[in-house]
Amino acid sequence: MTITTCIFDAYGTLFDVSAAARAVAEEPGAGAFAGVWQDVAGHWRAKQLQYTWIRALTGRHTDFWQVTQDALDWALERCDVVDAELRERLLGLYFTLAAYPEVPGMLAELKDAGLATGILSNGSPEMLQGAVDSALIGDMLDAVLSVESVGIFKPDARVYDLVGAHFGCRPDQVLFVSSNGWDVTSASAYGFRTLWVNRAGEPVDRLPDPPDRIASDLTGVAGLLGRFS
Repeated sequence: MTITTCIFDAYGTLFDVSAAARAVAEEPGAGAFAGVWQDVAGHWRAKQLQYTWIRALTGRHTDFWQVTQDALDWALERCDVVDAELRERLLGLYFTLAAYPEVPGMLAELKDAGLATGILSNGSPEMLQGAVDSALIGDMLDAVLSVESVGIFKPDARVYDLVGAHFGCRPDQVLFVSSNGWDVTSASAYGFRTLWVNRAGEPVDRLPDPPDRIASDLTGVAGLLGRFS
């Protein structure tokens, strides 16, 4: 079946989740944070994902902004960073995360090819709008879909249902793109065609329903579409 719709995860896929901590570490006066920012960023992201999974499994939903704050607090404590001003600076930068360099050109290619494009993310609508506006990619997206519409995080199938409900397409007409192996596996099981953006060169997860394709970044996504027909 021909792909008509390209849907992207947001954080780690379109937007660089390490950008906030990296930017603070590069600022004058960063001090000791310059030596621990990578640890903070790694713990922050890991806890952020863990908290979404646990909340989905236990039915204790809250929005992704609260999860992001909770995860950062854990990461800062883990790395012995006690600085309220730095915490607020990190959160402010996370709200306007930078997109990866190839993102605008890639989205433009998809739109030129006549594809519908969108985001499907755990992010709250406000967070996603902040990142999209900051990256100046809003004109190249037909929809920004948040899990807040259904009140549960990925990988619950109700989240993936949002794509068909909005675009009126079948799962096999969707190319779902994510940097998260668990997200891609879940999307494959749902019936989407999938592309795993393996920026870190990690092994494929030992889970059912592996990705259809793997790429090191988002360059050339439009050129891959014919391989899914």
